[in-house]
Amino acid sequence: MPKAKLLFRYKRPLHGGMIVEVVVWSLPEPLPGSSHLFKYRLYYGLADGTSLIRYDNERGKGDHRHIHGQEQTYQFKDVDTLQADFHADIRRYHERQRL
Repeated sequence: MPKAKLLFRYKRPLHGGMIVEVVVWSLPEPLPGSSHLFKYRLYYGLADGTSLIRYDNERGKGDHRHIHGQEQTYQFKDVDTLQADFHADIRRYHERQRL
């Protein structure tokens, strides 16, 4: 049976003790709750683990995101759109912080 394949993983420290971490796997079959062949975890928050924005797809739970402690269903389209949506949420977070 084919195994999961790591597509990419990166962790970048940012100013103010923030980090961005992205992990995306290609799967031989969809996780229960998802209809695509990817397992992912995208994290933006403090280095101590305090999450501000997180996208993931858990087995049985499907695609979703956590923004400011609120969980929302996420409509996965493809990996490029996933990353674009994640970074757009980070930009919106910073725009709100400046108000």
